[in-house]
Amino acid sequence: MQDRLNEFNNETACPKCDSKTVSKVKYTWWGGVLGPKLLHHTKCATCSYTFNSKTGKSNTTGIVLYSVVLFVVAFAAWYFIRTM
Repeated sequence: MQDRLNEFNNETACPKCDSKTVSKVKYTWWGGVLGPKLLHHTKCATCSYTFNSKTGKSNTTGIVLYSVVLFVVAFAAWYFIRTM
């Protein structure tokens, strides 16, 4: 496990400050446990910038889309359960 973490850190650098001290985010308020994994959400320990580790770009658009889709699915489930 430690080797894999070191491999991740050596390959990924923060796009904002170019620091190599980055880590994968395991839980967020907007996506729980699944959201950060789907979006490859990563946080820099130096400047606290969060980004997508595959693209190096901000995850803001992905977070908004993820939240909207979750809301629509939850609302649809609530509506269908209520009308039964």
